[in-house]
Amino acid sequence: MDKSRISFHDQISSNKWKSFLLISFIFIILIILGYFISFAFPKVDFFFIMTISVIISIGYILISYYNSDKIALMSVNAKEADPREYRQLYNTVEGLTLASGMPMPKVYVMHQEQINAFASGRDPKHSVICVTDGAIQKLNKQELEGVLGHELSHIANYDIRFMTITAVMVGMIAIISEIFLRSMWMKGNSRDDNKSGAVLMIIGLVLAILAPIVVQLVQLAISRRREYAADASSVKFIRSPTGLIGALKKIKNDNPMRVPKAVAPLFLSDPLKRRIEGLMSTHPPIDSRIKILERM
Repeated sequence: MDKSRISFHDQISSNKWKSFLLISFIFIILIILGYFISFAFPKVDFFFIMTISVIISIGYILISYYNSDKIALMSVNAKEADPREYRQLYNTVEGLTLASGMPMPKVYVMHQEQINAFASGRDPKHSVICVTDGAIQKLNKQELEGVLGHELSHIANYDIRFMTITAVMVGMIAIISEIFLRSMWMKGNSRDDNKSGAVLMIIGLVLAILAPIVVQLVQLAISRRREYAADASSVKFIRSPTGLIGALKKIKNDNPMRVPKAVAPLFLSDPLKRRIEGLMSTHPPIDSRIKILERM
């Protein structure tokens, strides 16, 4: 066996494991942040802060979670695809879902000339796939299958649910840190005058400043891992990386799309064509994705 080749099964497993480690890291930061901040407040105040943070975070995210598909579709002005007008698109999605044993998602089209697509929905039974006119017109059958396989993989892997859990924890850390920093500003000093109390307070203050930044970077890393995993799962669906490779090469030369920044992470490739790569990017570099796919 050629050692330079990559098994898509190994790639899927590796990316899922790395995503789990990253989300565990966010959870550990949440616990450490809460531990050190607890020294700066009476217990009643601390538990009040934690309770409010949890309620606000979960409430906000759950509303978004249960309406994620509707919010995403409205924000890009997508329309449900008529099976007669978009017969090839509809038949391709139906064929892939039948072959994989997945429920048929609702299919939508957004009227933009660039090549792109996204999936949304809280689970396979409540999912949607949306593709651009550009994808339908510019991609051949094999390339369109590769793109649709990628988006179906997001649904099959419960990526929306996974990213929602991540967002809840990131949101909690941001809210806890904000409340702590504001309360410190109002108090002006700690309740502890002893040296050890002051040291713990300083640690809590540093964590409150740095934690939201760190976990946001981790959240972006998780997003990139899920894209790599969806690429590998697409190969599993289609049994070939050729289609997705061809689609990504065409996307690379496309112009930016006009979409809200909030929904940009959902797309197959960054629709805004931001030149930010590395730690601050929501998507892996297209060249990197192509190189990995070519080794499968």
